Amino acid sequence: MRVGLLRAVGAATAVYGAAVTAWPGLLAKPSGLVDQDGRTAPETRTSLRPLAWRDAASGLALVLAPEGPALRTAAWLRIAADLGDAVLLGTTLPRATRAKAVAVSVGWGALSVAALCAGRESAGEAESAGRG
Repeated sequence: MRVGLLRAVGAATAVYGAAVTAWPGLLAKPSGLVDQDGRTAPETRTSLRPLAWRDAASGLALVLAPEGPALRTAAWLRIAADLGDAVLLGTTLPRATRAKAVAVSVGWGALSVAALCAGRESAGEAESAGRG
């Protein structure tokens, strides 16, 4: 497990989530959820804020969780959220913005998976290392 990379993903996610909570247009505009004048409807802002808050909270969990099971759990939660975003946004966003949203969501999820799985020893290797 690459703890530093997981913490970096967490920090970036937390900052982005907090920013979108304050300014939902940061997510609405690239997702195609704005009107012809580029404005985000009040209903859309209301809908995006809890999603962004979830990202801020899960990002903070990656930053603050102690190394070990708590950090792995936080990472799997973040991965599930990213993959869920890919599925849901990929099936509901306007066609013109779907591919980008899916790519971003899958990319962040894949980065977390890579960090979680990197450097992991099998039980046999760990046991052999302790005996030698």
